[in-house]
Amino acid sequence: MHKIKAEKLTVEAFAPFGTFTSPLAPEGYHIGSEVHDFYRDAAVYYSEPGLPLGLSPLTVREHGMKVDSVEWHNNTCEAMLPLNDDAIMHVTLASGDFDVSQTRAFIVPKGTVIAIKPGVYHLCPLPVHEKELHALIILPERAYVKDFYLKELSEDEQFEIEL
Repeated sequence: MHKIKAEKLTVEAFAPFGTFTSPLAPEGYHIGSEVHDFYRDAAVYYSEPGLPLGLSPLTVREHGMKVDSVEWHNNTCEAMLPLNDDAIMHVTLASGDFDVSQTRAFIVPKGTVIAIKPGVYHLCPLPVHEKELHALIILPERAYVKDFYLKELSEDEQFEIEL
């Protein structure tokens, strides 16, 4: 079984897979005044013009760190915001087929939103400390039907995430 070590989320490490920002502790360039600071385009999310975005609550129960399937979206980003716990998010570079050697796992601090690029393999976030992780998933409306692909991993492709 492949072992993937969960790593700290950094801009440089996560850049091939997407973007992120912490709305509770934003950093970087911003515009503002004495009464506000606006951190423009801190995490970039692409969607087709006129396509409504769905905000979908997700609950993930603690079930170990073994991963035996992945999903992806060919045409849409997916954003995830862990609300009550840090989350482990595994991602694999988009390619012709899933390649476990391209897989990385990141510890996403609670309150940090990540936007995953189209084509990047992933699955639901995993809780780090709590028995249940509550997260907000942002996808174009009905993307989970129109642009959703699931791959069951072979024994040779399956992996386990280590903290």
